[in-house]
Amino acid sequence: MLTGIYGLLSASFFVVLDAVDVAFTEASVGAGISGLLMLAAITMTGRTEAPKRHKPLLALLVVFITGGMLIYGTLDMPYFGSFEAPVHQHVAPRYINDSMQEVGVPNIVTSVLASYRAFDTLGEVAVIFTAGIGVLSLLSLPLRRRSSRSDQSSDENSEESNKDQMHEQHMVLRIISKILIPFILLFALYVQFHGDFGPGGGFQAGVIFAAAIILYAMLFGLDKARRVFNQSLIQLIAAIGLLLYASVGVASLFNGGNFLDYNVLADDPIAGQHLGILLIELGVGCTVAAVMIIIFFNFAGRREAQQHSTKQSSTKQKEGE
Repeated sequence: MLTGIYGLLSASFFVVLDAVDVAFTEASVGAGISGLLMLAAITMTGRTEAPKRHKPLLALLVVFITGGMLIYGTLDMPYFGSFEAPVHQHVAPRYINDSMQEVGVPNIVTSVLASYRAFDTLGEVAVIFTAGIGVLSLLSLPLRRRSSRSDQSSDENSEESNKDQMHEQHMVLRIISKILIPFILLFALYVQFHGDFGPGGGFQAGVIFAAAIILYAMLFGLDKARRVFNQSLIQLIAAIGLLLYASVGVASLFNGGNFLDYNVLADDPIAGQHLGILLIELGVGCTVAAVMIIIFFNFAGRREAQQHSTKQSSTKQKEGE
């Protein structure tokens, strides 16, 4: 709850500072998805700590060395907010004064992320996709049987409490969510395809779209959500989004330009910029939404698998007794 309040306050500060794009991201990620994923992770942890199997001295040494190198690298950086910094002398004036003529997008944030820094944004999308693959790899490992009776009893109590879940008893929330979810999805599409002219883009739209689906899963149950949203299709969409982004760069190379140079995608350079930004933003939105859904479904599904495994082991133990 505190992290959600902090995210909403931060989003309000960004709105006051006219950074509405960042406010969108902070409100949807900081106040929404992050809190849900944290709660899902907490529900998967046990009451007792696992015994230490190794001494992390080598890892601690690597962290200290890496941190020292990063601190040493910041000593030559200009002071924060200094007018003499190169970013204020060369980079920012280029973005502010020339982005409209070179890119033709009124939203400077979109022109910077999707055109000037398109290769860097491709790396960010690849990192998000890698995070989803990592969650799939980690949570697909087989469950270890718990030997502690206290853990079994606590899981049995949590399983009994899950019989009165929200999606089974709160009729008002279910009806309101049925009304709100279509508008949330519509707003996500608006943010996706209006990011060239106003606040928004693929990152914000993807998280908003995923938040609507996660809300559906929380209110109507994970099993029903899995029947509505096919897991294999969602994983495929996550890969297609990243491939769509990279394919735009490959198409630029085939047309005689540099990688992710949208000017060669059409006869008019400005039209090529609009086409390239539209396609890569669509790829970003698909990957972000799919990865957020994958992470939530796997966290929630892992919890159900743990409860089912504990129930089976306790049933076998009772039968043996």
